[in-house]
This record gives sequence, structure tokens and C-alpha cells, in this order.
Amino acid sequence: MMTRLPAVARLLGIGWYFAFCVVLGVFGGVLLDNWLGVRPLFTLLGLFTGLFLAFWGGYLLLKETLGKRQASDRS
Repeated sequence: MMTRLPAVARLLGIGWYFAFCVVLGVFGGVLLDNWLGVRPLFTLLGLFTGLFLAFWGGYLLLKETLGKRQASDRS
């Protein structure tokens, strides 16, 4: 059970990374929309940018996590 904890912790971190990217993108877009008075242009742009970064970064993190997991299983 203790050998699985680091992999689980990394997977939870990936979930938080997803949430952080999307929330930060939308929040930044809403702030820019309110400041410039163009709604919902930057909110949507922030959402799609956040989703792109979340999926791309999540893919890279998941690939690294699964690679470490498979390497430890072979040992």
C-alpha cells in the first residue's frame, strides 16, 4: 500500500493542475472582460486557453507518472 502512495499523490496533483489551469484561465478572462468591457470574448479565450494548457500539461504529467510506475513494476 505504501508503494502506491506516491503514484496516487501524483495523480491527485494532476487533477489539481487541471482545475487550477481552467479556473485561472476563466478568472483572468472575466477580469479582462470587465476591465475592457468586451463580454464574453476574453472569458471564452481564457477558458479555451486553460483547457488547452490543462490537457497538454496533464498529458505530459500523466505520461511521466505512468512511465515511473511501469519502471518500478519491472524492478
